[in-house]
Amino acid sequence: MKKQLFIALTTVLAMSCGESKKEESQAELFARIDTEIQQNAKGYSTLKEASETIGHRLTGSENGAKAEEYTYNKFKEYGFEDVEYQTFEVEAWSRGTVSVSINDEAVKAVTLGHSPVEANVTGEIVDMGNGLEADYAANPDAATDKIALVYISILEGSPEGLTNLHRSEKTALAIKYGAKGIIIINQVDNGVLLTGTASVTGELIPIPAVCIGKEDGMALKETLKEGTASATIEMTNNSDMIKARNVVATLPGSEIPDEIIVIGGHLDSWDLATGAIDNGIGSFAVLDIARAFKANNLQPKRTVKFVMFMGEEQGLFGSRHMVAEALKEGKMEQIKYMMNLDMAGNPIGMNAGGKLDNEAFFTELGAAIQQQDSIYKNEFSNRSGLHSDHQPFMLEGVPILSVHSNLDRSIYGCYHSDCDDFNLVNEEHMTNTSRFGTMMLYGLANAETLPATKMDSETTKEFMIKNNLKEKLIIGGDWKWDE
Repeated sequence: MKKQLFIALTTVLAMSCGESKKEESQAELFARIDTEIQQNAKGYSTLKEASETIGHRLTGSENGAKAEEYTYNKFKEYGFEDVEYQTFEVEAWSRGTVSVSINDEAVKAVTLGHSPVEANVTGEIVDMGNGLEADYAANPDAATDKIALVYISILEGSPEGLTNLHRSEKTALAIKYGAKGIIIINQVDNGVLLTGTASVTGELIPIPAVCIGKEDGMALKETLKEGTASATIEMTNNSDMIKARNVVATLPGSEIPDEIIVIGGHLDSWDLATGAIDNGIGSFAVLDIARAFKANNLQPKRTVKFVMFMGEEQGLFGSRHMVAEALKEGKMEQIKYMMNLDMAGNPIGMNAGGKLDNEAFFTELGAAIQQQDSIYKNEFSNRSGLHSDHQPFMLEGVPILSVHSNLDRSIYGCYHSDCDDFNLVNEEHMTNTSRFGTMMLYGLANAETLPATKMDSETTKEFMIKNNLKEKLIIGGDWKWDE
């Protein structure tokens, strides 16, 4: 009897042991990840702490260096052994003083990045509408030796089908057509002012560039319909060689360590506020996704590099440096995907840029995420844009991944302005970015076969053209293909 009981117990224990060794299904794994993150997410709290103790995170500033150190220490705290600073040296810009008067009346304005170190310009203002190539082509000499007035977006009543340009591209066109200065009208109500770079290259521009509020700008446009106006723009700024550091935490792959998935978000911000939305919600979500990988003992097949990029706002300096180093070291082919979180949050879908071999991979992965929470809508797209840290990778043919965000639209009114502070951050939205972002990244890094491969040069060129990026890349000096 005792022998039979011993055999029965041994069998039960063996079965139990076998069950514990059974491989976890994707649904079980995602459920475990989801539970852990909902209980222990740190994205919101770390961003709050950094916002309160550091402030803005301008590249090259003392605050920027503190932010680099803060995230380095967090990676270490979360259990990463391989954490490094990737140092680069660039000429970085910071604002000094500015005054703008129109018809001898002072107008509230803010300097746009990479404006001259010193400028004192007076000239007639000419309304160049949306500031697109077509606006100048209609009268090529209209802006010569004058101060161009342009709207930051597309004006109501404009012809259908127009593609807007970045403020730096609109500035480049003003310079091309001989303007001595540029005034950009913001699109946000109540006098909100926007900063940001006016340089497509990250180098100083030859003319002063400023932003004025929507109400002042629209009133000025009405004045110009009936008569003339002149402006005086005076400013001082700083431009110095600085050192900044990307912060990189590496999780070695368990089976294919030579294949690398990069996930990043730019840590730097502008200096008018603390940059909580641009890009605290992105970079600190990346930091929490890294924490979740360690906390859940996730060991995907491929190596994952979690990157806090610096210098994005001033010209994608950190990501350009990372790509340049990979090219120099002959390691660019190892980077198989780049996932970027920039002003991203509360995901409801994925955008996979590049030439896809298996689009179903993303919809199937999305369905698995949706199984955990139906607020994830499993939206999908295959498109690409510019002006964030995915760009240097994309131009080398690396497939990219980003998210369809579902954030409160009101926060975008504080984009690059003095109201981009922590009070705008939604804790639930940040937690959802960590939840769904961790599942996306793990699904990609652990895939049997990746859903896209690195594009060759000609395919990359075709993808840029398909996404209407050729003109923008030419203006920015990043179009590397012969006509």
